[in-house]
Amino acid sequence: MRAPTTVEQTRAPFPIRLLNKCGAGLEKVGIRSTPPSATKFIETAKRRCRLEDFGPGEFLEPLSRLLESCDREGRLNVIGKMALRSDVVRILCNRLLLTRDRQLYPGVAQQEIREPLFVVGLPRSGTTLLHILLAADPAHRAPLTWEVMSPSPPSSKDRQGRIRQAARNLAMLRWLAPTFESVHATGAELPQECVSLMSPTFMSDQFDTMYNVPTYRAWFFNQDLRSAYEFHRRSLQHLQFRKSAERWVLKAPAHMFAAPALLSIYPDARFVQIHRDPMEAVVSVSSLVTILRRVFSDAVDPVQIGRDALTYWSQALKTFMRARDQLPVSRVCDLRYDDVRRDPIAAAGRVYEHFGGTLSRAVEERMRIVLARQASQTNGVHRYDATHFKLNEINGFAEYCERFGFSISSSNGQEERAEAAA
Repeated sequence: MRAPTTVEQTRAPFPIRLLNKCGAGLEKVGIRSTPPSATKFIETAKRRCRLEDFGPGEFLEPLSRLLESCDREGRLNVIGKMALRSDVVRILCNRLLLTRDRQLYPGVAQQEIREPLFVVGLPRSGTTLLHILLAADPAHRAPLTWEVMSPSPPSSKDRQGRIRQAARNLAMLRWLAPTFESVHATGAELPQECVSLMSPTFMSDQFDTMYNVPTYRAWFFNQDLRSAYEFHRRSLQHLQFRKSAERWVLKAPAHMFAAPALLSIYPDARFVQIHRDPMEAVVSVSSLVTILRRVFSDAVDPVQIGRDALTYWSQALKTFMRARDQLPVSRVCDLRYDDVRRDPIAAAGRVYEHFGGTLSRAVEERMRIVLARQASQTNGVHRYDATHFKLNEINGFAEYCERFGFSISSSNGQEERAEAAA
């Protein structure tokens, strides 16, 4: 008998299901909550922070488009509406506080970001694991989850309080989506994807991951993201002011989609690209997105999620391959997903070798400790099945498969440990 997939096992706790059901019942009789308003959220953030200056850069249009798409298309449940409001106000507050901090701490703007290393590749291809291992090197600096959630002030003031708050937020996510930890390991002090640093511009694919927002998605994909990456750089300066290192080690598969914008801000960037069978990666990430969206909506369409993932990631790969082919080969290190899973430490060592360094015994031992800790904290297995998403072909990946030696075939199902523990 086939074991149920993680998507099939995903179910919110009973109190949450009851709350969402009551909210849906009220809407059916015409009692509807007030639509989300960018103006109201902005005023709420100003009052909460007692600040007015959001700093340079336009964000009202992308925020308004996001909220309108959530209201018209997102079909958010009660929890989804609460989460949207809370998240948007928190992000706006962070933007206000970051602007204030740059005025209070002039040294923030003087921080130089040199040769940052970006770990990219299709999602669910071992990028998280490699990122965590590289971040174990004291010479490297990675944004941590608690720093991304509460970046202000750029000092150690109330550090433990901010870590505890991040841990509480993650505990709430694990309660709302009990199977999520089987898919992706979380932790307040773990390295975090750096696309969250661009969220104050409201031009980030993290919103499309959480909510079904096709109108916002279509608009976002046609934007020049240089302003978002400029905010990304300002955020790194902010974090570096508190704690510096020789090099930033950053990670997000979505950077492939915006490679030209990234290189316009970080012209000396280096990359590690991890390669995995595209069908396996697309099915796995479709499962993750389905699980996450079901926290915020009771009307999630896995088939549409799979189609959107296929389109997005095939285009992201094409964009990145064009960009990387303009760079010297010395600036891009290629790894295979199977090799990262089989021997993560050896894979990390190849990164050091490619960029002219050596993985020392001391750093290797730190990596082994981190790897053992992650393995002990990972619960469950992520099972997924291509038939849930009606994906039986990988149109758009033919050139990539030919270049990196993958067969163009379907994948019916597979299982994997949470990516951070591989």
